[in-house]
Amino acid sequence: MSGVRIAALGHHQPDRVLTNDELATMVETDDEWIRRRTGIVTRRIARADESVTDLAAGAAAKALASSGLDPAEIGQITVATCSAVDRCPSIAAQVAARLGIPSAVAFDVNNGCAGFCTSLSVASHSLLAGAAKHALVIGAEKMSDVVDWTDRRSCILLGDGAGAAVLSATEGESGVGPVVWGSDPSRASAVRLVDAWQPRFEQDGQAVFRWATTELPALAEQACRAAGLSPAELDGVVTHQANLRIIESLVQKLGLSEDAVIARDVVDSGNTSAASVPLALAKLVERGELRPGARVLLFAFGGGLSWAGQVVTCP
Repeated sequence: MSGVRIAALGHHQPDRVLTNDELATMVETDDEWIRRRTGIVTRRIARADESVTDLAAGAAAKALASSGLDPAEIGQITVATCSAVDRCPSIAAQVAARLGIPSAVAFDVNNGCAGFCTSLSVASHSLLAGAAKHALVIGAEKMSDVVDWTDRRSCILLGDGAGAAVLSATEGESGVGPVVWGSDPSRASAVRLVDAWQPRFEQDGQAVFRWATTELPALAEQACRAAGLSPAELDGVVTHQANLRIIESLVQKLGLSEDAVIARDVVDSGNTSAASVPLALAKLVERGELRPGARVLLFAFGGGLSWAGQVVTCP
């Protein structure tokens, strides 16, 4: 096999919708302030008895069903998450048990918000090397478990959810482009989970905003060049859904075509960390806004400060 393609996508979110007005009864804030600073209007919050595994399995089950594959055909499962309570067995192993996948290698990847794009390329490399024929890649987060609900700077941002992709080895041109990834350890404290046993989310929002609006565009262009494309040739862009202002700044600087589809799921889902890219991508494909064959830039950034991105072809 000479290439890898995304065969199917799936997504899953909790039922509960938390609005800005509801948040205003919990912490000193208001709807106008939140919308102006972040673009967020609502976010989904999981029940106390809903786990990261529940969210991951929900998205993965939809992607697997859409792919038409038998569970036994999946040879690798990777779950990108930074909010999972369970350290062992991995969330990936638990998803395998839930879906009846008998013998896949299963492991979790913690690269913060960049986790899904990182995991997507790890799986692609495995398939290209012949280690498996089909892989399941999931981004799943229950950020409501690690948020400080008394901190109005961070609690307004975060939501819960999961997105998943089935990757398949294929003959011919690859549908998953070369990855551009890396980190800047000097900014490691910009996005973090602190306190070993009761982790909580902390972020230097101004530092992240400055980095994303000044350095992200060049990295996004690098990912396009690695795929042999210019930004103007993209059919869509799905970045980490951290802040609508960051997304709009990137779109303005990339020089996209007027017809390019831009993911703005942050408005409805908030920042779902490693789940944000696959969640937004799966929704756009499900709604038909991104059609089969569409070339889409995926790019995510977060804790570490780490980043990863690649151009993919939609199923």
